[in-house]
Amino acid sequence: MCGPGRPRLPRGPPPARPTAGYKLTRRAVSAASPPVVRAGGFPCPSEKPPLPLSMAEGPAPSEEAGTKARFPLSDAVEEGAWTASVVDQQDGVLSLQLSTPATAPIGLYRLSLEASTGYQGSSFVLGHFTLLFNTWCPADAVYLDSEEERREYVLTQQGFIYQGSAKFIKSVPWNYGQFEDGILDTCLMLLDINPKFLKDSGRDCSRRSSPVYVGRVVSGMVNCNDDQGVLQGRWDNNYGDGVSPMFWIGSVDILRRWRDYGCQQVKYGQCWVFAAVACTVLRCLGIPTRVVTNYNSAHDQNSNLLIEYFRNEFGELQGDKSEMIWNFHCWVESWMTRPDLQPGYEGWQALDPTPQEKSEGTYCCGPVPVRAIKEGDLSTKYDAPFVFAEVNADVVDWIQQEDGSMHKSINHSLVVGLKISTKSVGRDEREDITHNYKYPEGSQEERDAFTRANHLNKLAEKEETGVAMRIRVAESMSMGSDFDVFAHITNDTAEDRACRLVLCARTVSYNGVLGPECGTKDLLGLALEPYSEKSIPLRILYEKYRDSLTQSNLIKVQGLLIEPAANSYVLAQRDIYLENPEIKIRVLGEPKQNRKLVAEVSMRNPLTVPLTGCSFTVEGAGLLREQKTVEIPDPVEPEEVVKVRVDLLPLHVGLSKLVVNFESDKLKSVKGFRNIIIGPS
Repeated sequence: MCGPGRPRLPRGPPPARPTAGYKLTRRAVSAASPPVVRAGGFPCPSEKPPLPLSMAEGPAPSEEAGTKARFPLSDAVEEGAWTASVVDQQDGVLSLQLSTPATAPIGLYRLSLEASTGYQGSSFVLGHFTLLFNTWCPADAVYLDSEEERREYVLTQQGFIYQGSAKFIKSVPWNYGQFEDGILDTCLMLLDINPKFLKDSGRDCSRRSSPVYVGRVVSGMVNCNDDQGVLQGRWDNNYGDGVSPMFWIGSVDILRRWRDYGCQQVKYGQCWVFAAVACTVLRCLGIPTRVVTNYNSAHDQNSNLLIEYFRNEFGELQGDKSEMIWNFHCWVESWMTRPDLQPGYEGWQALDPTPQEKSEGTYCCGPVPVRAIKEGDLSTKYDAPFVFAEVNADVVDWIQQEDGSMHKSINHSLVVGLKISTKSVGRDEREDITHNYKYPEGSQEERDAFTRANHLNKLAEKEETGVAMRIRVAESMSMGSDFDVFAHITNDTAEDRACRLVLCARTVSYNGVLGPECGTKDLLGLALEPYSEKSIPLRILYEKYRDSLTQSNLIKVQGLLIEPAANSYVLAQRDIYLENPEIKIRVLGEPKQNRKLVAEVSMRNPLTVPLTGCSFTVEGAGLLREQKTVEIPDPVEPEEVVKVRVDLLPLHVGLSKLVVNFESDKLKSVKGFRNIIIGPS
């Protein structure tokens, strides 16, 4: 995983499970014949212990900064210090076990032998190793006491990211690939070109002992807004000079492109891509990390915990809008202690690498304790007000009447911070973690948290008129289909109500930016009898949305119910996700380590029109050395099933995940996956 001759070591004392020994071959060494480092081992100069060893990290190592240490070869491990102890000696081979302090900075180290007697004070470089955070070590700041969670959040190379809408959550497979060839070196390169390192390399390296510091650096370096970071963000649906954010199916291809093109930004990313790449980097460095999705996520620029929309009398948005409610937004959580904060704020910390607002002059966000968000403690480092607003901001819709006056509408359909989701531990299922961020609605604990956060809008009583409306849909809607949506209206009063209903459907990007209309209805004389219900349909046709639908597959349906006599406005909204066709994957043959395997990938064209420019792209950690794309001859007719075969070569025993993306001119970013259990050869 680390390249020949360079082991990857977790920091701290040796774990309970024995790790591979580092062999030192006995041989004579002189100044004229420096030792040759072998893969997996270091040479041993003679039988004259104890000879002093030294290690150093970074371009300017120093003992004061903790990036340089000298220590003798000893018989036993000394906890909390750099030690090298003999664990075995036979047949001319000496096996050593290195132990490090649990607070040592992570990174690439050089291990040297400093010989004195008989060697004229010579120093020989024995080899290099990479030191990582160690979630198995109780003294480490990233220690997790659950073996299941350690495997999921550090060792697992595949997962799911949740998209779609709060009412239709869609799981998207992702190949994190943190142990794939070259990824560790790329992650270290990312640390070594961050602005803090370039300004003061010694101080930056010494601060890498803290996962808080490293997490904050990674949050800033995954985007390229301030530096030579990995990804450039783009949200305008114009991706012709790069790669659409929806195309990606893993972090490995992104990180390799960044490295291979001289650390030039990769085009393009959106929130889940930024989060997934950050997850890969942090897991690679040993920090337990998971991707989190928040539905109806607020982007509050002025920290007033309020998102205001200004609409005309038909409910249409007026002017440009920078503060938005995103259909969903992704960030990562990393597990660590917070010695810089009060007790109780250790554990999961939110980090957001998507460039939205600056933090201390840099486009980064966090880490901030998830517990602090739940408690409404907005003074907590880092960026607590922004993250708190993402899950708690209030939304107000203002309707401008004919005389220019503004009237507040009632909108109970849009609640910020819903269905906060992450992948379950050890299972391909969604875990709802909303309770980690928010107390139950209406509880005293919630009121106390809002009071601490000075969130007075949330504490105000909600206005009611006795008339309510919500948007209803069928159980599921498929890409290419025509379908109905319904405005369901109830009058819970003893009075007749004379209303006007304006229904509108528009395509929408996941960040809330609206596209063209794809369905409208305007009922001027809608009579609501006392204690009655009505359901008003709106037909949405594929021919109306096919040319303007973004790769988010989302349509926003909005209803505005106007009661002129009472000067009352009721607004209801719903985001509809159109489901893509299923990609089917068959494995041909028995999956065995280091034995060729074939995967058959197929998909049916569900549209009423032919597809051109079709291709399947596949990747999977431990299954392919690099991403593969297979092009399909044009055209693919309606209802036609296309099939391709891909050769795989499994490298590791255990569970792997093959991830697939389908692209064409009219059907884009269709995702599929297949779990493959690899047996020993």
